[in-house]
Amino acid sequence: MPVSPYRPWLLVLLLSGIFSMSQAQTDTTHAIADTTHKAPSKFDRFNKKAEALFKIIPVPLYSYTTEAGHIFGLAKYNLLNFSKKDTISKPSKLSEVFTVSTNGRINASVSTEMILKENQYVIMGYINYKKQPEFIYGIGNDISKDSIQEVQYSRFQFSATALRQWFKNFYAGVAVTVSDYFSVQPDSNSFLIRENYPGLDGGYSTGIGLSTAYDSRDNRYNPHKGAYAIGTVLFHPSFLGSAYEYTRVDVDLRKYFNPWLKHVIALQATTTYTGGDVPFYELAQMGGDSKMRGYYMGAYRDRVLVDAQVEYRAPIWNIFGATAFVGTGRVADSYKDLSLNGFHLSYGVGLRIRVDTKNNTNLRFDMGFGPDHWQGFYINFSEAF
Repeated sequence: MPVSPYRPWLLVLLLSGIFSMSQAQTDTTHAIADTTHKAPSKFDRFNKKAEALFKIIPVPLYSYTTEAGHIFGLAKYNLLNFSKKDTISKPSKLSEVFTVSTNGRINASVSTEMILKENQYVIMGYINYKKQPEFIYGIGNDISKDSIQEVQYSRFQFSATALRQWFKNFYAGVAVTVSDYFSVQPDSNSFLIRENYPGLDGGYSTGIGLSTAYDSRDNRYNPHKGAYAIGTVLFHPSFLGSAYEYTRVDVDLRKYFNPWLKHVIALQATTTYTGGDVPFYELAQMGGDSKMRGYYMGAYRDRVLVDAQVEYRAPIWNIFGATAFVGTGRVADSYKDLSLNGFHLSYGVGLRIRVDTKNNTNLRFDMGFGPDHWQGFYINFSEAF
């Protein structure tokens, strides 16, 4: 905060020759201030330096899942404002991640959420390259971990969603995704080969569609109250060069409550529908580091996915917080095939460390579990949802 210019009355006092009295009064004021304002602790001073350093250098990452093994990497995460004149827009995000795993996975991505023109425009973008062995237990909800199969492939993907605010908190716009899967190599006795499942040859795919969203959150990356809903439909027609013609619909609903102090109860429910000639690598997939934590992403996959979770977030001390979460989900060939007795359970706990005080953003450490020895450990930025 800039220092205020001297007051006119002080100039009058100086000109009247009683500078000594005003100086004594100033000294007394400073003495009182020193006794009423506690100096920052060593921890606070260290944390301030750490936050400044965090904005410059990448942070080491580590996670673990039973299938992928130990995952090591570097991540860079920044929240920023594109215009100093725009004091209304929420901060934009720029994130870069590079990881390798002991089971041969390579993943490199850059993602962004740009908030422009006093929250009038939102552009979400993502560029990713990955080369990995993907582990598949089958297609469907009733599968066994004993039937694990490995599929090697490489992928390049770009996606972008551009939204414009049409009414208060309501956005609508277009979505585009471009993917290229290549070097697909399943096990020689894989069910994918026996059933000649779409996707064995990989291929290029372009999706184009519409997206709508409602956003009343007080913070995009660590909400305490408000709601968020987004729905996207993407078509992948052959005339745009897609090797497989299919449709994908994603819906994500979230609600946040602040019952007392800085405690938060967060709720989320999502569903994904895929229809048409869907390649196995584009089916709706359960698991990951943000939903159904503890399950390997894609362990369960089919044409339809539904899941939900609730998370309790509580402060502990200073920059530290803790979470506990529980979720449930399942996949099916169609919505009519969903049944209550087929849902899988996910639960776990997490640690939060605030790394951006200005924007109240955390580094998160989550440990997720599920029955039958499912487990995963994740380190990432911002909240899971």
